Amino acid sequence: MIDTPAIDLSAIAPIGSVAIGAVVVLLTEVFLTRSRRLLGREMSPSYVGATLVVLSTIALGIAAYTAMAGFASGISVGFLADLPGARLDRFSSFAIALIALASLLSCWLSLKYLAEVEINHGEFYALLLLSTAGMMLLVAATDFLVLFLGLELMSIPIYVLAGFDRRKLRSNESALKYFLVGSFASGLLLYGIALVYGVTGALDYAAVRAALAPGNPLALIGMGLLVVGFAFKVSAVPFHQWTPDVYEGAPAAVTAYMSVTVKLAAFAALLRVAVGAFGDVLSSLQDVFWMLALLTILVGNVMATIQTNVKRLLAYSSVAHAGYLLLGLATATLEAYGAVLFYLLGYAFMNLGAFAVLISLSTNGQDCEELEDLAGLARSRPALAALLTLFAVSLAGIPGTVGFAAKFFLFKAAVDAGLIGLTIVAVFGSLVSVYYYLRLPVLMYMREPGAARLRPEAATLELVVLGLCAFVVVLLGLFPSEGPGWFAGIRALDWARASAAFLF
Repeated sequence: MIDTPAIDLSAIAPIGSVAIGAVVVLLTEVFLTRSRRLLGREMSPSYVGATLVVLSTIALGIAAYTAMAGFASGISVGFLADLPGARLDRFSSFAIALIALASLLSCWLSLKYLAEVEINHGEFYALLLLSTAGMMLLVAATDFLVLFLGLELMSIPIYVLAGFDRRKLRSNESALKYFLVGSFASGLLLYGIALVYGVTGALDYAAVRAALAPGNPLALIGMGLLVVGFAFKVSAVPFHQWTPDVYEGAPAAVTAYMSVTVKLAAFAALLRVAVGAFGDVLSSLQDVFWMLALLTILVGNVMATIQTNVKRLLAYSSVAHAGYLLLGLATATLEAYGAVLFYLLGYAFMNLGAFAVLISLSTNGQDCEELEDLAGLARSRPALAALLTLFAVSLAGIPGTVGFAAKFFLFKAAVDAGLIGLTIVAVFGSLVSVYYYLRLPVLMYMREPGAARLRPEAATLELVVLGLCAFVVVLLGLFPSEGPGWFAGIRALDWARASAAFLF
């Protein structure tokens, strides 16, 4: 008689809700597009899109609620009893809730945008949900096999989304570049997993950690290949070359989605692998993380200063922020890991907010891409100009915003751990970033309007996303540990540190 393993479905409840939601959205899209009328309404593309956004919102809302409930209860449950494979604990709950919320806001940003640029196809939302499910599986994984499954489920739909505007050569080119580079990175990561398995005979993180011998050359090579595979995903230098091209070529709604959620998932998964699988020999990788952080901060900030395309500027900005986050991995303390998670939380809202402004300006089948397109925006759209200025100064790390608070706690953890030289480089990189971020308000407030024709008004959902992002950027910038008055229950920094504690 074969004993069947005990399965706890609550460990994958958030992932399951999003995966089921993707199937429901896909089937609903087919049904609605073949129906001429439903409930007295003619099946126009806008009505189909609105219906699919509602379904996506429900699926992602359930996932976020389930993850937050798991975080509040402090549970730690594995999918399987003996070898969990995937685990829902405070760390994965924090990451999953953040990924679900960022994906939800991306869905809301996409509804009007897809219609404006004339790519209003319903499969967009199914692909987004499938990729989100992969991200959630990636951060919940406690086994290298499950990790790879999550990585591929995350990546393949994004390859398609990057080329979603099939009419444009740049979109097709970005999809092909992302696919080729992503496939290469996945191959390196898989080869690293194979070497680690060959040395330890295990795929479960805990078993790998117990069996991994310090100084074993094959183990070191395997660990190095795993780090390289993740470095591609987080856009670390010198594995960042795909980032500006893909960000520029992909539709703005896709760029907003992938710029936030992929970084969230990749860094959360890397943290779990670094501590859960390599914790006892992690010191062997500290120099690697140190060098990656140094190069990424310098190259990202320097290259951003010479960009004339807003999406490419934000792409190199994203590279620079990956360098700051790698500083936390090089520090390798509980305080640093908590600061990394808080940084990811703040980055999600300030970067989504910046892209939300660009999305709300896209019209006539074109994205708002060039810096010159923003000239004189303060005269025609003063509210959007003010919001973009807020998000830009937050990304630069100006006091009073979540960007400053995130960098302060991260840099403080690095200084406390003795990484003073690398922290000085990071501070210098932040000073350089002030130059290229402040180019945006200079153009908007000090230049005459150009010839660009921008959308005259933002959609309701776009305004909701902009308002929420601005609120979080200011609230967490002023009160990172505990909100004031009615918001006293918002203790983002404490949540991040409590989540990081579950890694150990």
